[in-house]
Amino acid sequence: MGQALDVHRLHFAFTVTFHYLFPQLTMGLALLLVYLKTKALGTGDEHYNRAARFWARIFGINFALGVVTGIPMEFQFGTNWAAFSKAAGGVIGQTLAMEGVFSFFLESSFLGLFLFGEKRLGQFGHWSAAFLVFLGSWLSGYFIVATDAWMQHPAGYRLGSGGDIELSSFWGLLLNKWALWQYAHTMLGAVQTGCFVMAAVGAFYLLTKRDENYGRTLLRTGVLVGIIAALLLLFPAGDMQGKMIAYNQPPTLAAMEGLFESQQGAPLAILGQPDVEKRRLDNPLEVPNMLSFLSYREWRADVKGLSEFPETDWPDQIPLLYYSYHVMVGLGTIFIAVMVAAAILLWRGELYGSRWMLWILMMCVPLPYIANTAGWMTAELGRQPWLIYGLMHTAEGVSPRVAAGNAWFTLIGFMGMYAVLAVLWLFLIYREIERGPEPGRSGGDFAATPAD
Repeated sequence: MGQALDVHRLHFAFTVTFHYLFPQLTMGLALLLVYLKTKALGTGDEHYNRAARFWARIFGINFALGVVTGIPMEFQFGTNWAAFSKAAGGVIGQTLAMEGVFSFFLESSFLGLFLFGEKRLGQFGHWSAAFLVFLGSWLSGYFIVATDAWMQHPAGYRLGSGGDIELSSFWGLLLNKWALWQYAHTMLGAVQTGCFVMAAVGAFYLLTKRDENYGRTLLRTGVLVGIIAALLLLFPAGDMQGKMIAYNQPPTLAAMEGLFESQQGAPLAILGQPDVEKRRLDNPLEVPNMLSFLSYREWRADVKGLSEFPETDWPDQIPLLYYSYHVMVGLGTIFIAVMVAAAILLWRGELYGSRWMLWILMMCVPLPYIANTAGWMTAELGRQPWLIYGLMHTAEGVSPRVAAGNAWFTLIGFMGMYAVLAVLWLFLIYREIERGPEPGRSGGDFAATPAD
């Protein structure tokens, strides 16, 4: 069972990680599309409409790939995690059903109108379609996050006579305090992805001296929204998410920081390598007292180390959890630095001609994807060894009749299909960027709009 459990976990980790490459961009772009359509509606400038149509095509490609890669995840609850689905289906089925019936259909229906109905809808109707796509996309994100948040911090449930977990409070599930801050952190991460991608495409157009008026608009939009998202990711979203972990999952906090022994005035580990066997953090670079302050708002607060808890309650991949968390935080710091520097250059009127910064923005495109992946790894690895924190261990949730060989067979098949989908996605995105916001008009600079 141990081998099968590992394969089931790897299987779901692979499919969910690959799938989330696409929704994070669509959720981020959904907000930016509303911004561009609002500018078009407010200024009457067709330039912003063309920019919105360009990003709507990229949105549509990502949306399609997100649907294709997301459907198998729903089936995996039954194929790979049947015991979990049987025990908790009465709870998580509520949010998953609402995600499909309400938000997905809302988003997909109005995406069709947004892509193909502009002439019939008129300017205000087309803006409304963009807003409803944004609303559906972000509602979808909330229902999914609420499902995961319930697994992190169960609320609104009761145990039935047969041992199944039953829903006792719909609003307790939907307004779980863990879900609210996890959702804020997740969506800001998605906005950060959208902003870096949009800014990078704008930088590309400026560096190649084509579609330069669109390049300036896209760069400016990405930087202005991106700096707000980067700062909000740090505070309050990231700060409050960290406090939720400190108060509700103290072994997770200790593992994230490589803290093996309890300390008053615990330091914040910037660098270091956790040695689980010797129960220490090697070569640490630490900020004294900072972990205590960030967790409990007291410089000398006592922070429990892993030694305070039974080893059976420790996360089972402490080094991977530690590094995932530090990759996420490190990249978040880089995002703030890059966006602040770009915003200063924009304010000084130097950004569009600063080739070094344009190159930095282009090179940063993979980083939000890595940061979001590391963030989800931190959340899911930190919850271990629990599938539902405090209620069901991960080993208890797998499908008992699905052997490791069966799971390996489907996992290898998924890897092959997803490799083909990845190549297709890259080709389609490249083609849209190459075509540009005004297909048929390449090269040359057009008159800049007043907003640029």
